[in-house]
Amino acid sequence: MRVLAVDPEHPDARAIAEAAEELRAGRVVVFPTETVYGLGARALDPAAVERVFAVKGRPRAHPLIVHVLGEKDARAYAATWPPLAARLARSFWPGPLTLVVPKAARVPTEVTGGGSSVALRAPSHPVARALLAALGGDAIVAPSANRYQSISATRAEHVVQSLRGQDLLILDAGPCPSGIESTVVDVRGNVPLVLRPGALTIQALQAVVPELEVVRAELGDEVARASPGQGARHYAPTTVLELARDRASALLRARELVASGQRVCVVLFRELASGEHVAGAPIHVLSGEAAVAGAALYALLHDLDQQKYSRIIVEAPPRGPGWEAINDRLRRASVAAPDPLGV
Repeated sequence: MRVLAVDPEHPDARAIAEAAEELRAGRVVVFPTETVYGLGARALDPAAVERVFAVKGRPRAHPLIVHVLGEKDARAYAATWPPLAARLARSFWPGPLTLVVPKAARVPTEVTGGGSSVALRAPSHPVARALLAALGGDAIVAPSANRYQSISATRAEHVVQSLRGQDLLILDAGPCPSGIESTVVDVRGNVPLVLRPGALTIQALQAVVPELEVVRAELGDEVARASPGQGARHYAPTTVLELARDRASALLRARELVASGQRVCVVLFRELASGEHVAGAPIHVLSGEAAVAGAALYALLHDLDQQKYSRIIVEAPPRGPGWEAINDRLRRASVAAPDPLGV
């Protein structure tokens, strides 16, 4: 791996040019977005797209998000551009919103998982935008830069840990500001459907499109297959992650495991109250503000995973507005986890 440090606000032109040349040559480049680090390849290069799947270990049926500079470029990858797409793009692009539209014939089937739709977004991160501009408007596919189903990378060191041994150029611009993936909205029908909650809140979307609906469907559903990140298990650390139903349950479970001789840690939301502790188990507290907690969540899970605990016990996040993405990620991270302890 080669890591090039770049300024997140004013990226070095030479580093951007080198990364663009790698992409033109059909190679894979890791770059930051405002959400997570992406594993990038030119969208219209099927062989390069296949390399992304191989590096990530991702099933070919899972679609990839196509990154563009803006609405004008997005239209070139869409068979039609619905009025809903135009309304949302003009309100939230560039930013952490992915729009699912009918795909243009020029989009390789490798990009869409064999489906008839394409997922498009215009990132706001200056490094991502500089790289797209250097390609002259060519789009870049970029799933999160980590092994399939594992924790998304929000720092360059997460990429190095997850994809160790791969021949990659990494543009390191420090932590990703949002720290959680984009919100995916299907605009092919008369009613926009949230397929995956993300960094752009549902409340912000509903202010522009009040008719918005949120769907809960797994990968086998045809609607859900239009979006990435829909596997029952996803975004998961190697360490077994247990999602407790509330704070008291999380603390009780941790005490039980410590008493049985296990090495565990606890993740809670909002400040600790008097008496909320577990002898022998560290407690990590994430913010009670959803955006702040989301920005820190993956970095914390990466750090805890490196410490080789037996289990990570996580309190169920709040259910209020803005918490939908965090609830979704932790639910998937705790599903069908390997259970080496057998308890």
